[in-house]
Amino acid sequence: MYKNLLSVGGLTLLSRAAGFLRDVMLGAVLGAGLIADAFVVAQRLPNHFRAVFGEGAWNAAFVPTYSRALQGEGLDTARRFSGQIFVGLLVIQLILLALALLFTPTLIDLLAPGFRDEPEKFALTEALTRITFPYLLFVTLVTLQSGALNAHGRFVAAAFAPVLMNLSIIAFLTVAFLFPNAGAAAAWGLMASGAMQLALTSFAAWRAGILEIFAWPRWSADMRRFLAMLGPAVIGSAGVQIALFADTIIGSMLPTGGPSSIYYADRIYQLPLGVIGIAAGTVLLPQMSRLVAAGRPEAAISAQNRTFAISLILTAPFFVAFLAIPDLIMRGVFLRGAFTPEAAQASAAVLAAYGLGILAVVLLRSAVPSFQAAGDTTTPMIAALVAVAGNVALKVVLFTPLGAPGLATATSAGAWINLILIAIFAMRRGLMKLDAQFMKVAACVAAGSAVLVIFALSARAPVTHLAQGAGRFSGEATLTLMTFGGASIYGLALIACLRLAGVRLRPLSTRQSPKARPNDPA
Repeated sequence: MYKNLLSVGGLTLLSRAAGFLRDVMLGAVLGAGLIADAFVVAQRLPNHFRAVFGEGAWNAAFVPTYSRALQGEGLDTARRFSGQIFVGLLVIQLILLALALLFTPTLIDLLAPGFRDEPEKFALTEALTRITFPYLLFVTLVTLQSGALNAHGRFVAAAFAPVLMNLSIIAFLTVAFLFPNAGAAAAWGLMASGAMQLALTSFAAWRAGILEIFAWPRWSADMRRFLAMLGPAVIGSAGVQIALFADTIIGSMLPTGGPSSIYYADRIYQLPLGVIGIAAGTVLLPQMSRLVAAGRPEAAISAQNRTFAISLILTAPFFVAFLAIPDLIMRGVFLRGAFTPEAAQASAAVLAAYGLGILAVVLLRSAVPSFQAAGDTTTPMIAALVAVAGNVALKVVLFTPLGAPGLATATSAGAWINLILIAIFAMRRGLMKLDAQFMKVAACVAAGSAVLVIFALSARAPVTHLAQGAGRFSGEATLTLMTFGGASIYGLALIACLRLAGVRLRPLSTRQSPKARPNDPA
């Protein structure tokens, strides 16, 4: 499992590195003004729907059903089932695309009502949304094929697909002078990347011999099982998206630059979520599904404990950094070109608020498979809806006094509510059990994080002074020195604590036997 986790994590890290370069270019070229606000909303609209109809719901329902069909009825049956879902999904996406293109102004009125008061911003958002929305059709089909590839233990193509999106946007931004504005260039880059990603996953599935056998959907036992899981999964995914919709709606009422500050902070916040959380969940769900289907729930829980441990170890430094030095992060990453010091400070406040919930968001990705692997998408739906209710209520309360950071704070609170509910429900049903080794790892992570906090607070001033010698690159130099110094301090403190606690490091980086016991080292 760890070989796959590191493979997915490594490719996701490559994607995030390309995404980092993309966002640096967006910040330098678009800044945090009208064009940036319009592009942020235009690219968010298809991504909101993608999260509902794509990776969230379809993976939760598709991967366990596909795995069951593959193990119980063979490859041809699984490919035929996948082909039926592909055709059905394609039809739904074509209808949704037609409606979105016909009623784009209405869609923007619903999801970004604050833009109506600024005609220039509204018109630009409408134009960019018509360009970006077809991306939804491509990427949902990519998500379906990625699920099939993941079920066969083939993670590379699916994990590499987002790299193409980032490279495409970067390529289009380099020739932005050919477009009416840089926002249009970025929008066309996003749309073109969807076709590239679909070509990649289709080729990978064909090469692996698992490409869909296309057929019109039939009312089979697998289809009934899939739809029974899909309904709650869609509601659960939609529930999470309600909170994001609320961010878009309320954020559109912020002064110009408000939506952009949320976007740039979110880009940094998504780094550990993408590299660690999504990679862990991507690898864990198929493995737990196979183990549960094989009648070995104890081994599934053991795999989950190991994933919890490594996710916690890798995420804790981000938690500390987002809270202790958010301004240094935003200045070091984005402060150039059209991105001003004021924009960096505004984004830093949002990043600190997001940081409050980063541990919960990452661990949630490994917690939800407790239910999904067992074919239960209803319980996660209930937890998600309760969390969303609290999230949206807090957004309404915090928006006026705190502005953009208030929206991010509510998001963090919702993530903790969701994680706590999932853990309580799973433990009551015996689907999750935190073993002794994991608890030792958690204690050592806490100790290492405390040392990291001391370093961040005490080293900030001297490191900033030292970096002044780098001239115009002082922000980048400060962030680099703080990053490498903090990583070294945290790593040494963590290793020392783990050794004192008697936790063996080897099992964290080697492939575990499928017969591992729940109390094996994390």
